[in-house]
Parts: sequence; C-alpha cells; structure tokens
Amino acid sequence: MAQADWPRLDYSEWSGTLRSLHMWSQILGKVRLVTSPWLNHSWHVPLYVTPVGLTTSTMYHRAGAFDIELDFHEHAVRVRTDRGEHRALRLREQSVATFHADLMSALDDLGFSVEILEVPSEIPDPIPFDEDTVVGAYDPDAASRFARVLNSTTRVFTQFRARFLGKSSPVHFFWGSFDLAVTRFSGRPAPEHPGGIPGLPDWITREAYSHEVYSCGFWPGGEMSPAAAFYSYAYPTPDGFSSAPVQPAEAFWSEEMGEYFLPYEAVRTSSDPDAALRDFLRSTYNAVADLAEWDRDKLEVPSDFPHQFR
Repeated sequence: MAQADWPRLDYSEWSGTLRSLHMWSQILGKVRLVTSPWLNHSWHVPLYVTPVGLTTSTMYHRAGAFDIELDFHEHAVRVRTDRGEHRALRLREQSVATFHADLMSALDDLGFSVEILEVPSEIPDPIPFDEDTVVGAYDPDAASRFARVLNSTTRVFTQFRARFLGKSSPVHFFWGSFDLAVTRFSGRPAPEHPGGIPGLPDWITREAYSHEVYSCGFWPGGEMSPAAAFYSYAYPTPDGFSSAPVQPAEAFWSEEMGEYFLPYEAVRTSSDPDAALRDFLRSTYNAVADLAEWDRDKLEVPSDFPHQFR
C-alpha cells in the first residue's frame, strides 16, 4: 500500500518530464487566470488535484463554462465545455511551443479563445511559450507516479485542513512555483512582506501575505533543489521557530530558506508514510501557533468533536 501510494520520485530520472509538466501547467494556469475573478491571496490562480492529475476546475467565458485537465494516467490534456463538447490532445515528447499552439487551437475551435501572457512565471530566464521550441521530455511512468504522489499528499493535507476552524486555503497547486500547498491563518494582520520573489510582482506577494499564516506544502524538486520534499513555514516567522521540536527526526530547518523541510524519501520509506507526514504538519503548526500565540481555542476543532475521519 505504502509503495503504491508513495512511489519514488528521483529528480535525475524525471527532470526533463518535470520541466515539461511545469510549463504545461503554467499554460493551463494562465488560462484560468484570465478567465477568473480575483480572489484574496491569489486563490483564483491555482490548479487542483484530480484522481488522474491536475485541473483548472470550471472556468467561465463569454461562450460558456469549460475546464481543462492534465491526465497523467491516460496521458492527455482534455478540454470540456458545458455544451458537452470536448477535445483531447495526447501528452508526449514535444516542445512547449507545440503544446501551447495545440491547446490554444483546441480552445479556438470550441469557441473559447483566450489571450494569455506568454511568459512563464516565477522562474529565472523565462522563455515565452511560443518561442520554447526545443522538444521536451515526457516519461508516462514518471507522470503517473507524480499523480499518485499528488493524490496521497492531498489526502493527508485535506485531513490536516479539516482540523482547523479558522480561515484556511483550499489544498491547491500553484503552477508558478510548481508546488502543492495549504495555508492556515491566525486572523491577525501581518507586517508588509518585503517581496522580491523572481517573476512575481511585489504587490501580489504583499497581498498574499497580508495576514499571519502557517503554510505547508510539497515540492517535487527542481534545478535549485533537486530532492522532492515537504516544507513548512510561517509569515512572519515567530522567534524560536527554527529550534522547535519538530517531528519526525528527518525534518530539518533551512537557514537559507527560513523554513522546515522533510525529505520526500524519508516519508516514502517510512513504515507509515501518512503518519510521518501528519507528524510533520502537526508539530510545525503547533510550534507556530504556540510561539506566535495564536488563539488556538477558537481556531481549532475541539479534540472531542464527534466526527471521525473515514
């Protein structure tokens, strides 16, 4: 069960596929961005995990309602409309420019034409989608394993989110940074964020962190940090957080990043991966809530609440 739910993700084996998925998801995300009204903390931006991959969820256009899904099991990108029409394009080794052109053509054909900003977000030296003509990798097995990891992580994150009464984000996938995240809020305003995130305007970052947060997430790896890992941080960071008693033993504080990390491999190879991840989420949240003096009695589901997780 554990091996099936938490398969290996070796960056050296799937780095090319990861880049393809990152760029493809950015194109989907930018379609969602231009067809959705602004929500606080940019919650109109992310994608959502499905049993087979990632979806925009329903979007609205002058032609009607539609959605787009990346299916990493049947290896297709699908567009569906409220008229019952659909288009499916095969995921394969191809350039970002080809994927972009084919998807835009499918949307045009269905009457859902959109204009997006062609430059990828939150990455160094971005290449516009229509100019990224080098054929990129696509390993179907790696993509399917990634989908399983997203589903397993979403399951645990959703259970964790359910224990909080205060304001909380959905469990959602940010295509710019390419990570899955869920965020809890104390309810108190936060100091102005300094910004400085590459490829992201400071005003967006400052609005996203307008209030105190505890956030956790999953990072599948990348050029700057190849190993897949779970992370946890707070804004603002409370004094003493870096030396808090965090579990499990494999978790560590990064002074450079200002957050905790738990290697994915430590979770995957644990005798109980779900429990290892839950321990990480609970212990890092408890440290933030106690050190920052959150009103835990009002923000958390009582321990004697009768509903039990299924």
